[in-house]
Amino acid sequence: MKLQRLWALLKKPSARYSLGSLLTIGIAIGIIFWGGFNTVVEMTNTEQFCLSCHEMRDNVYPEYKETIHYNNRTGVRAVCADCHVPRDWTYKMIRKVQASRELWGKITGTIDTPEKFEAKRLELARREWARMKAADSRECRNCHGLAYMDTAKQKQRARKQHEMAREDGMTCIDCHKGIAHHKPEGMTEEDEE
Repeated sequence: MKLQRLWALLKKPSARYSLGSLLTIGIAIGIIFWGGFNTVVEMTNTEQFCLSCHEMRDNVYPEYKETIHYNNRTGVRAVCADCHVPRDWTYKMIRKVQASRELWGKITGTIDTPEKFEAKRLELARREWARMKAADSRECRNCHGLAYMDTAKQKQRARKQHEMAREDGMTCIDCHKGIAHHKPEGMTEEDEE
């Protein structure tokens, strides 16, 4: 009986359209909006998008091209978003909002020349290191996990460091600053820890 009343309500015309028609149109518009929104978000995760800013293309991208994350024996490449954007939707959206600060730097011209970029590089690096540490190097762990490392196959120094890191609850960025980009000038001992 309740189902019949609900069906009648959905079919009952209200002014011009039935509630069912309005609901169907609303769902269709929602799906189109969500698809468009998600497509734009994913486009901002591409290497091509990152390199559309000359600040990235001219400053940090050449450094990244010299690393094992760009070119290696296995052919696996980590692009900008793999290290700088979480995969989980909630964290991804938070990161996108945070990234608007970088966009502001581009718009206002605070990092638009190599000299200006270098002057802010340490500040930018510290912010990124803090973000990565707070997230327990989540993006690193998408590909690398201490629990899955076969330390017996690692060189002695790496084995010792990874075993200590596991025991001490350290995160990747604690030891791997400068893994994909040059370390900024002016780093302190605290930055190196």
